[in-house]
Formats: sequence, C-alpha cells, structure tokens
Amino acid sequence: MKKSELRRLVAEYKETKLRFSKSNNIKLNEQLKQLEHRYHHETGRTIKSDLEEIT
Repeated sequence: MKKSELRRLVAEYKETKLRFSKSNNIKLNEQLKQLEHRYHHETGRTIKSDLEEIT
C-alpha cells in the first residue's frame, strides 16, 4: 500500500470516528473496526497507537 493510500485510510478513519462520536451508529462502529483491521493488516501496527504518536 502506498503512503498516499495510508494517508487516505487515516483520514477516513478520523472522519468516521468523529461521525461515530456524534451518533453512536452501529454501522459506523463496524466501519471503524474494518478500517482498524485493514490498517493493521497493511502496516503491522495499530492505527490508534500511530495516531497517538503523531499528536
């Protein structure tokens, strides 16, 4: 996976997480888990830990 695709995945994760915090929709929760799994599969790291390092 290219860096640009990883950046897009992280951006989508942040956007989905923001929408989920406002609505607590079950579909959004499933989408978050799917994005976390995909990121972990591609990088071998968790997206949460990588976002904590950035901020």
